[in-house]
Amino acid sequence: MTHQDPYRLTAPPAGTRTGGADDGPDAVSRGDVLRALLWALVVVSAVASMTASFGGAPTWVHLASGLVTVLAAGTLVVRALRGRR
Repeated sequence: MTHQDPYRLTAPPAGTRTGGADDGPDAVSRGDVLRALLWALVVVSAVASMTASFGGAPTWVHLASGLVTVLAAGTLVVRALRGRR
């Protein structure tokens, strides 16, 4: 067994497993990244909708931000329901 230095600045030799984040059970999947981005989109679009409401923005701004909020939240719900199966 060889010891890998976690603070190494050079790339390990080809074909060796480094034990990095992409190898273990704690790796971040694409689904996790997508869920985080969708939640951020829900929050940003909801804040934009509230800001438009208080700022007296045109109707199309309210509709656009509301549509983005509903689509992102709906996508989160669909992904959560499909993940239960």
